[in-house]
Amino acid sequence: MEFILYRQYPMRMKNENVDQIIKKYFDHLSIQKNLSDSSISTYSDDIRSLIAFLNEIHIKDFRKVDRKNIRTYLVWLSENKIDRSSISRKLSVLRTFFRWLLNEKIISENPVPSRISIKKEQKLPRFLSIDEINRLCEIPSVHHGISEHIVFRDRAILELFYSTGIRVSEMSGLNLEDIDFSSKSLKVIGKGDKERVVYFVDLAAKSLKRYLDKARGEFSRNHSSDKKAFFLSDRGNRISIRSIQDRIKKYTKISGLDSKVHVHTLRHTFATHLLNGGADLRVVQDLMGHSSPYTTQIYTHVTSLEARKSYFSAHPLSGKEKK
Repeated sequence: MEFILYRQYPMRMKNENVDQIIKKYFDHLSIQKNLSDSSISTYSDDIRSLIAFLNEIHIKDFRKVDRKNIRTYLVWLSENKIDRSSISRKLSVLRTFFRWLLNEKIISENPVPSRISIKKEQKLPRFLSIDEINRLCEIPSVHHGISEHIVFRDRAILELFYSTGIRVSEMSGLNLEDIDFSSKSLKVIGKGDKERVVYFVDLAAKSLKRYLDKARGEFSRNHSSDKKAFFLSDRGNRISIRSIQDRIKKYTKISGLDSKVHVHTLRHTFATHLLNGGADLRVVQDLMGHSSPYTTQIYTHVTSLEARKSYFSAHPLSGKEKK
């Protein structure tokens, strides 16, 4: 089996032996590891960047690469404005590549230190303001040429997202039996098939009941429709994750919100607004189905901005300072 990507992206170290080694490695990834073309393309790009660096420092043989070279390479990537997550991935690819070289007895010692780690930049989650989330929830409307039963369904989905913070896969997986209107709660199956209970507010309860009373029957007219699924598609099947994502994307565009707003933004918004309202971090962790509090703690970085704003607007000395 010939490896095509290697021919598309030749990686020269002015050493025919090195070229043969690289081709053999990509054959290994393709045939023995059965990696996809996209994965191998990523490996190709990452190894190519190493070779570009080695060419700069006049190294033409992998046997001449030492730990100092690898460390310098990582610095070189940083100086070339490569983000930390990409550097971390390139380091992982290098470990795999040089481990293979060692196993093939092409090198006698692995130059990639096992303890080097690249801390990834912590990106704060994007979330919507209360006005923005209210505007988004009001977008599904017959005024936008949307059928009434679809309006009822999509409003229920939007308000349930904001009310519970559940994942899109959990929304798609909801069954009729999972909803308990008496306690305003629902059961969801999260990651690792873990079941948890979340709660919804009165406004969401009204939207859910309106959907059941006035819309679900329109979707389930087909006799082969899904009898268990709570939210149905136009064809009476369980609404898919992709369909929910597309609907949210459409309403985001109509509302004029940032194009980077997506389904997970609603989950971020739920958590951030709860913490801003004084909810305990552990409670938010349980409601979101996070296995570790460290995952939930990222929202405290967001809410600290709100806390700072509240502090400087409320503290008496802060007011005097401004005067």
